[in-house]
Amino acid sequence: MKNFLTIALVFLFTGTAIAQDDLLNELDSLKTKEKTITPYAFKALQICNMQSTKLPVKGEWYILISHRFGDVTNGFENFFGLDEAITKIGAIYGATNWLSIGASRHRNNKTYELAAKYKLVNQIDQGFPFTIVGYNTMDINSELKKEVNPGLKFSNRLAYTSQLIISRKFSESFSFEVAPIYVHKNLYDDFTEQKDLFLIGAGGRYKLSKRISLNMEYAARLNTSKDFDSPYNNPLSVGFDIETGGHVFQMIFSNSQPMNDVAVFSNTKGDWSLTKGGGIYFGFNMYRVF
Repeated sequence: MKNFLTIALVFLFTGTAIAQDDLLNELDSLKTKEKTITPYAFKALQICNMQSTKLPVKGEWYILISHRFGDVTNGFENFFGLDEAITKIGAIYGATNWLSIGASRHRNNKTYELAAKYKLVNQIDQGFPFTIVGYNTMDINSELKKEVNPGLKFSNRLAYTSQLIISRKFSESFSFEVAPIYVHKNLYDDFTEQKDLFLIGAGGRYKLSKRISLNMEYAARLNTSKDFDSPYNNPLSVGFDIETGGHVFQMIFSNSQPMNDVAVFSNTKGDWSLTKGGGIYFGFNMYRVF
């Protein structure tokens, strides 16, 4: 009987050990198959003027304050642009982990901008290689006056952008994105503007240190009309992200002084080559998270 109990106990413990090993092996195989979402490619919600593929998480509030000063190439005439500033103040709310909504007010044309940003696909480690985000804005130009524009309708005040932003985080230091962009205006200048404009934008971020990164972005207009000599240029911006705990501070140099997407992509007047009289504007974006 003693021998029988000893043999039974040996089989019991051996079987238990084998079962535990099988269970651990199963868990390990599940872990290797588990898909991990790649961390955000960009630290801030914008690269410079363009949107990045980062969204707030559900329940987060972002308060945004942006300034763009005047043309720095004018030197002491306007104190390197500090005499001429325009401002953007806005708020962005993470309605879900994949959707955010925002509203802002811009000094440029006293514009109110409503925005929606929504994630379509995540970049996956050892899986899908890109993050894809949609972004739409609607501008309301409140500066237009009926006294100056007889027959003005509310719909004439509206302009829109639609963007599909595709990013990839290549490493901890480098991220890049491309974005097909569509701009539509209900009211526009026949001599210098177009009702519908298509662009392709691109931007990148390179991490210089734990809290500082170098950012750059550019958007090329694809269907500019040859019927007139447009005074507007393709927007090009360079800047730095500086992470300071509760907020991200962005320092920016751009050939676009306005900050609303419609104006950035269709009404950029500055010229980095300085062949048309200059037009480089220094400014900043400051995001505070609540």
